Amino acid sequence: MTIVETMMVVAILGVIAALATVGVSGYLRHAKTAEATRVLGNIEIGARARFGQPVTLVEGGPFVHTFCPTSTMLPASVPRSQRVKVDAAEWSAPTWQCLKFSINDPQYYAYRHEWNGESGTAARYTATAYGDLDGDGSTSTFQLIGRGGTGGDAERVSLIITLEDE
Repeated sequence: MTIVETMMVVAILGVIAALATVGVSGYLRHAKTAEATRVLGNIEIGARARFGQPVTLVEGGPFVHTFCPTSTMLPASVPRSQRVKVDAAEWSAPTWQCLKFSINDPQYYAYRHEWNGESGTAARYTATAYGDLDGDGSTSTFQLIGRGGTGGDAERVSLIITLEDE
């Protein structure tokens, strides 16, 4: 084998390695973003279950369908390029208990649940995941929006993803 042939083999191997690196890093980013969509799906399950159980907002008042109350974001700041473990006690806040939701493992995203305070078909909730997978200070956002349906069931309005790979 001549030196030219050897150089060509090395160049070809370099191109293959570069393509593999790009493919693997994209796969890893996608695996990390899957956390956000999976967790928002679990929050949606809790929100729908809560909406399906009417409660009275005022003692002696009528039973109405509502969503769980608004929460603070957990963790309190957006994780930057690494997983963060939230203390189990923080998941015992009323919103997360109402949703029957918690995360036991370290997470790449911070989560929040918001309710507009209305009942019945005027009720709306937004479950949001905030992340910064590459640590550059730019935040990706996954928002799942739901509302009260006419039959006493909750329904999904939309899932909005902004800057998915950040």
